[in-house]
Amino acid sequence: MLSGIIGKKVGMTQVFTGAGNLVPVTVVQAGPCTVVQAKTPSRDRYAAVQLGFGSQKAARVGKALRGHVAKSGKGPFRVLREFRTAPEVQLEVGRDVRVGEIFKAGDAVDVTGISKGRGTAGVMRRHKFSGFPATHGTHEYFRHGGSIGNRSYPGRVFKGKRMAGRMGNARVTVANIEVVDVRPDEDLLFLRGAVPGARGGTLLIRRSARGRGGAATPASGAKS
Repeated sequence: MLSGIIGKKVGMTQVFTGAGNLVPVTVVQAGPCTVVQAKTPSRDRYAAVQLGFGSQKAARVGKALRGHVAKSGKGPFRVLREFRTAPEVQLEVGRDVRVGEIFKAGDAVDVTGISKGRGTAGVMRRHKFSGFPATHGTHEYFRHGGSIGNRSYPGRVFKGKRMAGRMGNARVTVANIEVVDVRPDEDLLFLRGAVPGARGGTLLIRRSARGRGGAATPASGAKS
């Protein structure tokens, strides 16, 4: 089957496992997604499917893209993403993919999203610098980053030097997150802990490449 699905972050809550443990979870509306395009090794040299998720006004989509998604009989979609598949997997264009077909409780997934933007931040907030002492002659230099290099050698600032700048609003992937519960009838996915992004943000949920050592117990209920 597919290696992942597109979803939307709904928010966070708490659920009780079958053992009675209370765990924090992120609720994700995962799908339903529509197969917009199927790629085969014979034609495209690799096997994959392109999924569409969410709705978009036709006026905000170009003519070429409208023609592309018209083959599925649905759309336009707000998000289009491609997922690799096994060569023997055959999915028809226009078919709906549901989260219950891909994941189950106890699976491990990698979640990709756009982190919250924090604006311009200093080195203490952005990189967890400790700052300077408040005594021993420090004057108006408490939250600075300190020296960034020498003069004659190297005579420049190395690339990647941790300095003040834009924080957040970047593509982030959190690996090896446990699936606590799946509700196929509601297209909901319950993931242990927090995931990147704000409420309403788009998420890509893929089967984890590393996997987990332990299995989760299906949740028995939710409490806001």
